[in-house]
Amino acid sequence: MIAAEVARQRHGCFNVIHAGSALKADFFTVNRDELHAWAFRHQRHYAIRGLNIALAPPEYVIVRKLEYFREGGSDKHVRDIRSMLAVSGDQLDRTTLLDWITRRGLAAEWREIFV
Repeated sequence: MIAAEVARQRHGCFNVIHAGSALKADFFTVNRDELHAWAFRHQRHYAIRGLNIALAPPEYVIVRKLEYFREGGSDKHVRDIRSMLAVSGDQLDRTTLLDWITRRGLAAEWREIFV
């Protein structure tokens, strides 16, 4: 499945769920768009159980999930975004998030999050 997603021209994604903790990680395959480039420049570094990992900023994940919601209409993305806002709302750069939402034409989808 991972190879098939990586081979996609656009919007490849998959997730991994740790069975013991139910921690879920979303993976978005890289393509050559400006949002991906921004996410790599603004990755966040965390130390988890002695491991140093780099993750995409939550603003990036939210914008991508809004795009997937627009494309497929799945409420799963809405639920994921709501959960992200509840967990990391105070850590978000709202100015940057709203800028990307505007640039990607996602204002209507963003409003759906608060319905």
